[in-house]
Amino acid sequence: MGKFKDLFVKRHMEFSPFFRWHHWIRFFAINFLIVSGFYISYPFLTPEVDSNPTGFLYAQGRTFHEIAGFVLISMFIGKIYYFFFVKSDREEIRSFKDLFSIKKWMQQIGYYLFIGKHPILSGAYNVIQLFAYIGLYIMLLFLILTGLILYMHDFHNSFLSILNTPLTSLEVMFGGLASVREIHHVLTWGVIIFIIAHVYMSVFNAVYGKEGTIDSIVSGYKWEIPESEK
Repeated sequence: MGKFKDLFVKRHMEFSPFFRWHHWIRFFAINFLIVSGFYISYPFLTPEVDSNPTGFLYAQGRTFHEIAGFVLISMFIGKIYYFFFVKSDREEIRSFKDLFSIKKWMQQIGYYLFIGKHPILSGAYNVIQLFAYIGLYIMLLFLILTGLILYMHDFHNSFLSILNTPLTSLEVMFGGLASVREIHHVLTWGVIIFIIAHVYMSVFNAVYGKEGTIDSIVSGYKWEIPESEK
């Protein structure tokens, strides 16, 4: 009976409810920010011109962009807290054990080139995934900082006025307001490249690995295939 049971795949909880909700809220916030950000950069829609001063489409787009930005900031803070202080899920931190292993890098690259098996992981992510996520969060950090600087110039007396002094110092360090806007725009393209690569690699792992990689970010569960069946 034991041998018969080993022929079946086994499922285990890969992502907690918080992790999944955080992922999808962040996903929709980032995509809305990208679309609305491009509209702010180049207003490709304009309201019909009339004598009434009600054509505030651009201002409305900017307002919704800023609201989505604060949603992303809350997700960023929540993720940092979850990463360092939630003891129930330490899989992400354990992933750092593999980051400086040349062997793990070679095995992972070989897997993606179809010339080797997937290496055994110490945590939730392989080395390429972890390196990409580190890059993503560095980009998000600077997107948030540059976004707050731009926001500061729209609402001088907002509830963030307490941050005006440090944000002004950062603005000077970044080379002025024009440079801040340019950095914000370039980093957006970096996030777009990450999204494309992330979707591709997720589909690759789901199809090639046959472990329910994409399903797991919805259901939370991932499938383990017995070594004898691989």
